[in-house]
Amino acid sequence: MTIQRPRLLLIDSYDSFTFNLAALCRTAIPDCSIHLIKNDQLTIDDLLPLLKSFSAIIIGPGPGSPDLPEDVGVVKDIWKLSECDLLPIFGVCLGFQSLVIEHGGQLKRLQVVKHGQVSKILHNGRDIFKNLKQVTAVRYHSYHAEPDTKEIESLAWADDGVENGSVLMAGKHQTRPFWGVQYHPESVLTDDGGLHILRNFWSLAVEWSQKRDRCLSPLDSSAMKILGPSWPHLRPSSLSSSHRTTTATSVTTSVVELPGVNVLDICETLGVDDHRSPFILLDSAASPGRFSIIASLLSTSLQILYSVGDVFVTLKCGKSVRHESLAGEDIWSWISGFMRLAKATGGYPDVPFWGGLIGTLSYELGVHSLDIPLRQSRRDTNSHPDIHLVYVQRCLVLDTSTSNVYIQSLLSDDWAWMNNMADELKKLPSRSSIMKTPLNLNVGSAQVQLPDRHQYIAKIESAQDFLRSGDSYELCLTAQTHLFVPRSLSTWERYKLLRHSNPAPYSAYLRLHPSTFLSSSPERFISYSRSPDSLCELRPIKGTMRKAPGITRACAEQALRGSQKEVAENLMIVDLIRHDLHGVLGLDVHVKQFCEIEEYETVWQMVSVIEGRLPAGTRKDDLGWEVLRQSLPPGSMTGAPKKRSVEILQSLEDEDRSLYSGVFGYWCVGGGGDWSVAIRSCFKHELECQDSEMEHWVIGAGGAITALSDPQAEWDEMLLKLKGVLGAFGAANPRCNEC
Repeated sequence: MTIQRPRLLLIDSYDSFTFNLAALCRTAIPDCSIHLIKNDQLTIDDLLPLLKSFSAIIIGPGPGSPDLPEDVGVVKDIWKLSECDLLPIFGVCLGFQSLVIEHGGQLKRLQVVKHGQVSKILHNGRDIFKNLKQVTAVRYHSYHAEPDTKEIESLAWADDGVENGSVLMAGKHQTRPFWGVQYHPESVLTDDGGLHILRNFWSLAVEWSQKRDRCLSPLDSSAMKILGPSWPHLRPSSLSSSHRTTTATSVTTSVVELPGVNVLDICETLGVDDHRSPFILLDSAASPGRFSIIASLLSTSLQILYSVGDVFVTLKCGKSVRHESLAGEDIWSWISGFMRLAKATGGYPDVPFWGGLIGTLSYELGVHSLDIPLRQSRRDTNSHPDIHLVYVQRCLVLDTSTSNVYIQSLLSDDWAWMNNMADELKKLPSRSSIMKTPLNLNVGSAQVQLPDRHQYIAKIESAQDFLRSGDSYELCLTAQTHLFVPRSLSTWERYKLLRHSNPAPYSAYLRLHPSTFLSSSPERFISYSRSPDSLCELRPIKGTMRKAPGITRACAEQALRGSQKEVAENLMIVDLIRHDLHGVLGLDVHVKQFCEIEEYETVWQMVSVIEGRLPAGTRKDDLGWEVLRQSLPPGSMTGAPKKRSVEILQSLEDEDRSLYSGVFGYWCVGGGGDWSVAIRSCFKHELECQDSEMEHWVIGAGGAITALSDPQAEWDEMLLKLKGVLGAFGAANPRCNEC
């Protein structure tokens, strides 16, 4: 058979690694065309007429069980193809289990589940393992399949010893062109057992098709309408350049060198103590952070607010408030269009922010993007908008490595303000604002409502039941702590306390009436550089160890990188993020750093770095915004597979996370952006308790629950994460009534 261009059909069972598998197929089978469908998108009757246009089918992994129709959809019917419809098929994990049980095998639950763990694969060196020696591969499964008939020939095994004994890792059908593997060939830690296996499968598929003179039919327009475009498919920018009615704004910049200047003093020079007005600080309060951004807001600075379900966007400009209809457009496209019109040039290339949008995106905004229903009564307990952004036209950027302050404006002829600001900054003393605990911090005055310990531990155990049933590999379970504190300190003083007790590279003070958000986050979610050749980078953190006397880098290496649980958690999120990036960018996605130990002000952290960019010669001005859209909510705050995990978390958690575990950051008018995960943070709503002498603050905390988690240890870890933020309220050691 001569095929000008191989064409694969990839069936996705709502997994969070599917695009990784697609990328592996494109690498193994150069120039192949890949179409993806969900397992419940088409019936077998809909699918049969299309199969003559495909060279092979790849049945991907997914959550759940192969013997539940709602988990596998059309997959169970694929194995029953008639001879005239037959074509080569390769199943992975859930797909492989389905192959075995649909041909008489049994499905059994592992005694010890394998989620994000690397195993040595023993094989017979034949078929898809031809010319392969030792194979090590990543496993994500709670079940395993055992052939009961001679229809399925075993090809590979893993020896789990006393845990599970010998577990089938690969097999083939004796008479039909069906192969599969239990492990994940697409994982970043799977070796030649990934790429080489797919190449061998393709050789076998081509050989089978040639013997039968099987030829491909073209995909006609009706088929393309059903299937959609092949992967990778770059979504068009939300607003084409032909619709732009204004020319790009020019950024005006003045540079002042201020050795030893303190960003807190700059904020106070800009009027942060006037609590009637909004204020914005994105603060690199600790290494490895470098740039701090302070907005100099106008009384007319535009605020953009949106809540999921609204058909309009709210625009606040001073005392003016108006609602603009989205006119059938989604909010992401509306904001993208706004930023296309706000595009600016001429700023200093090394300065990451010239002006643009700064603010918060809620966790529920990401949940909604996964087509998961939100709580019907969510607005009874969550008054914060899901999007709250401010358009910043004047700003100061402090480079902590050089002590340069970049005074920037997007307004024309704004030199009077810039010169006045330079004069004011030069009056600042060096190395002032050394934080001292305010005298009026009434330790013990905070009323702390911790989550119920028994309920939280019960939810951990429920989460582990879902893990054992194969519905998820990892669940990031969280809960909210509520604080009621006297109005003895301003929110700015609270932030300075938080910054002093828990300095972090991605700190923030965002006073965006009616919400006030304080953060000491250690985790950058995503950054993206300006076009052309925009680079997207994500830096998930899984694994943290507090600094203490005698805790050296070597100790942290041993405790974190030497922990099977910590590495598995990190690996799962790395594979999930690779999937998110491949889905938008195509092939060019790489793990630059895996599970490296990085030193921070107060902790050692295990950090991975994943990077991706568009193919050479491709330009998309809102690329970073699109990657952000497709990646929310952050995988480090959900688990994997993401959609099923979030559905489970919605059932386990009692209330909206709101700003917690969403993201905050900026989108620069030059095209770049930087967003951090909203952890180690707290927030309040101005209208709550406005007639009371007490303020109501909310702090979220939790942890990644795996099959290896100890429920009591997870509770203790949640309390430890709360401690740093609670210290800003004089409540670093709250008492649990049940402890």
